[in-house]
Amino acid sequence: MSEWWAYRPEDLLLFSPRVYWRMFELHNAAFWPLHLATLAAGLTIVLLALRPSRGQVLGVALILAALWAFVGWSFLWNRYAAINWAIAYAAPAFGLQAMLLAIVGGARGGLAFGWRDITGWLGLMIAVIGLVVYPLLPSLFGRPWTSAEVFGIEPDPTAIATLGVLLAASGRLLPLLFPIPLLWLLISGLTLHTMGDPQAWMPLSTAGIVIAALVLRRTAR
Repeated sequence: MSEWWAYRPEDLLLFSPRVYWRMFELHNAAFWPLHLATLAAGLTIVLLALRPSRGQVLGVALILAALWAFVGWSFLWNRYAAINWAIAYAAPAFGLQAMLLAIVGGARGGLAFGWRDITGWLGLMIAVIGLVVYPLLPSLFGRPWTSAEVFGIEPDPTAIATLGVLLAASGRLLPLLFPIPLLWLLISGLTLHTMGDPQAWMPLSTAGIVIAALVLRRTAR
């Protein structure tokens, strides 16, 4: 038997790139045209974050919470876990994120919008990337449109758009909402990197930018 240190990351991969992207095609086919509703919800979130009120802040948090719970159940638990047993341990984290969003959004002083510094505007740009740019990536990387990843349907654009919205927010409980989306992007990016997929730079660079923005904001304060 080979020693464990002789294995490369790709030797531990439980599926091929073809199986991985086919998973997205099947998931999209199963839930179409729900994509239109989740994209509309995402654009609504961005608009509410631009002109917030107390009720709108709670609405943003509850919409995000519902979508995180849905993605965790429909995609991670019912589909991704079938080809990667480790994802069964990641799916509950999406449920936890949904609970945190609902709790923080409903707590007095827990979450507020109104940041108009460079970090806030950067966050809104990241949110738009998750909503608009991510579904267009198949054409860039030579995959069929049926494998597109859409906010509220698949995890990567959901995490990216959520992080963007959170960067445009403030609140004493806000730090609780960053770890799970950031951790997911690292997991996803490393998975894509292990497969040799050039799309790996998207989740990894987004996580790096968000972390850098948080450090800069904290330093500026």
